[in-house]
Amino acid sequence: MTNDQYPMKTKQHANGFTLIELLVVLAILGMIVGLVGPRVMKHLGTAKSDTAQLQIVDLGAALDLFYLENGRYPTTLEGLTALVQKPADLDNWNGPYLKKKMIPKDPWKHDYQYLSPGQNGEYDLYSLGADNEPGGEKEDRDIVSWE
Repeated sequence: MTNDQYPMKTKQHANGFTLIELLVVLAILGMIVGLVGPRVMKHLGTAKSDTAQLQIVDLGAALDLFYLENGRYPTTLEGLTALVQKPADLDNWNGPYLKKKMIPKDPWKHDYQYLSPGQNGEYDLYSLGADNEPGGEKEDRDIVSWE
């Protein structure tokens, strides 16, 4: 066999992507983000509201345990801190009443609001939402313990 029977293969296709291929991929990714992005952001917003509601329920359970052991809810002045640090005048305090021994912030990194006695019950516990202002709609709405 001679070399003439096996012609030398020339490299006709370079490795990598062409500019057109990259532009097509970027256009497809842009369309996917444009279609899916708003839906994901909508669910992200409701997830924060749902998280705030769950945290309020957990804090409410800790407040109820505090009440059972001490015969009263923490005062507004004592605040939620009474769930993790013993107030000076309580002999039956058997806390901390929260597993992590700290008061969580709401999903928007703001403090939960607490009043006792409350205007809507024994206590009012709420988050002011994303805007940290009373009232609002959607993500800015208040998340409350009494509804």
